[in-house]
Amino acid sequence: MIKMQYCKSCVYPTSTVNLQVDDEGVCSSCRTGKAFQDLNAEFWAQRKERFEKIIAPYTKNNKSNYDCLIPVSGGKDSFYQAHLMCKEYGLKPLLMTYHGNNFLPEADHNRDLMRHVFDADHIVWGPSVDTLKKLNKLTFKIMGDMNWQNHCGITSSPIQIAVKFEIPLIIWGEISWDISGMYAPDDFVEFSARSRHEHDLRGYEWYDMLEYGIKEKDMLWAKYPSDEEILEVGVRGLYIGNFFKWDPIRQTELVMKNYDWIQAEKPFERTYRRISNLDDRYENGIHDLLKFVKFGYGRASDHASKDIKTGDMTREEGIEMVRKYDAVVSSDLFYWLDYVGMTEQEFWEIADSFRDPRVWWIENGKWWKDNIWGEPASYGDVHLTDEQLKDFKKTEKNLSDDKYGQ
Repeated sequence: MIKMQYCKSCVYPTSTVNLQVDDEGVCSSCRTGKAFQDLNAEFWAQRKERFEKIIAPYTKNNKSNYDCLIPVSGGKDSFYQAHLMCKEYGLKPLLMTYHGNNFLPEADHNRDLMRHVFDADHIVWGPSVDTLKKLNKLTFKIMGDMNWQNHCGITSSPIQIAVKFEIPLIIWGEISWDISGMYAPDDFVEFSARSRHEHDLRGYEWYDMLEYGIKEKDMLWAKYPSDEEILEVGVRGLYIGNFFKWDPIRQTELVMKNYDWIQAEKPFERTYRRISNLDDRYENGIHDLLKFVKFGYGRASDHASKDIKTGDMTREEGIEMVRKYDAVVSSDLFYWLDYVGMTEQEFWEIADSFRDPRVWWIENGKWWKDNIWGEPASYGDVHLTDEQLKDFKKTEKNLSDDKYGQ
């Protein structure tokens, strides 16, 4: 039985979280992406007017406070957000960065450049390195995501700062959960505590870390404000992707042309893009190696699917990118192992415990999965205990009897 099926338009597999595939074999991400791409200039002009009406009450009579808060990493997207708000709308924002300690040198340059070119105050807030190392190792073990601290910090600390400085308007970039295609153009989704908790934080909160020896004083950056605090200030998070046509490649060209924004000097090992995820050296590497281990696809699939939807890549070209990059075990794995003090053997024993039986099967002591180019292949040795192996095969059988949960 074929376990993995792929969208006929992009390169996403059906194992992608919350992705739905219709009767024509096209995924919800492509359907929603096409809906946005098909919108004409008149439509976006109307959206722009709607955005201006929404922000007017926050900025018109504001004489003594920041007009908005913009969560930034210095990456292509947040640079464009700041450009739009500062240069085109003349707003005075407070820039806020959560620092997870693993910015690439190019990202350090881009982030520190922002307060100069946009004449903006900038807060950079990050946990201690010791806390970060502990959380990297801990959350990898308990949820298979060593980057949980990053997701938590990015969606928690800006809200805290907005409350403390009484800034009711937060400007985010592309629409939340854009990969799944769960939001249509007319949904006007805004940032919410629910999506933060269920999606970004995997259902865990800062206080769950206390059970594993992390101290509360080390998690202050991760605490989400209470409903009462948020309502008192009236904090609201807008995604400008609802109001302006979101085009990462053209936006990157804009910030490179108008500012001294730079892409990664060295190519990444797990994707062809050099303009994305510069704020965390693991995002294109070990973080997405874990996604490949769990769900059978990686960062190159994400980038290719996005570029296919915008017409910057054909599906055939995307398939070749997936073939070349998705399964690579990049050298930053060993950087991370040294960072947290873990052996490669321990890493694979833990990583294998998160394999999805709807994607993977075991044959001759190897992990196998189906591929978009039509040929299954093996991807490394199995590192499961006898008990874990028994549980995996039991779950696999139950899913098979239920047609893999479809």
